[in-house]
Amino acid sequence: MNYIAFDSHKRYTLASVEDKNGNLLQEKRIEHTPGALCEFLSQYDKGSPVAVETIGNWYWIVDEIEQAGMTPKLVNAGKAKKMMGSVNKTDSLDARGLNKLQRAGVLPTVWIPPAELRDMRDLPRTRMVFTQERTKLKNRIHANLTKYRLELIGVSDAFGVKSMEKLAERISKLPEHTRYATGRLLEELRGVETQIVLFEKRTKEVFKDSLELKRIMSIPGTGVLFRAPVADGGPRFGGKPTQGFPAVPGARGNTPGRTPTGHLAAL
Repeated sequence: MNYIAFDSHKRYTLASVEDKNGNLLQEKRIEHTPGALCEFLSQYDKGSPVAVETIGNWYWIVDEIEQAGMTPKLVNAGKAKKMMGSVNKTDSLDARGLNKLQRAGVLPTVWIPPAELRDMRDLPRTRMVFTQERTKLKNRIHANLTKYRLELIGVSDAFGVKSMEKLAERISKLPEHTRYATGRLLEELRGVETQIVLFEKRTKEVFKDSLELKRIMSIPGTGVLFRAPVADGGPRFGGKPTQGFPAVPGARGNTPGRTPTGHLAAL
């Protein structure tokens, strides 16, 4: 068995290979071309561990490691650097440091979801991006109305169907250019809301047959979209697999006839 470590960047990877005694066998800079990492790994023992840090493009790197018959080890980059304690930082030193941790059996790894699940997780993640954009757009529209004392008061949802006429009336009273800008913001908001609905529909469809999700559905106070990211296994919490950090109800006093929710907490 060999110990292999990748110090990967956007366009290249510095690979360092050592034997079980820590003797350096090879170091090579590999340009990121399709199949290059897999070809490099093919010359070494199958099943050898390959350490790679949690960088932005680790998905395809792990794919090539698995295609080569090796065992990928996804490393918590922050913890690994603290454990290595190296003042000087070069690609070679980083890769050798990862191999040193591997040989000592203390490499700080994180869970690697299966390829199918890695793909599925982009659904709730992208929906989250759209919901954040929705909040920004709403806040900007509120700010434009507030600047001219035209904010809607006494309505539960200023952007709901029942409030649309009142909202349009308030926007029409804004100065010319602010009115134009707010109208474009409102148009963009409607488009973002449409995308959120589409992602919610697809997410529910994709995760509907998950046995883990069906079990998690017993948790009160959250919907499918909170629970979907924690289905299908993942890091372990209390002996049970999870994939992420679900939002669950916090502890609060009970009110007769109502389900307590309290503050949302992360498991």
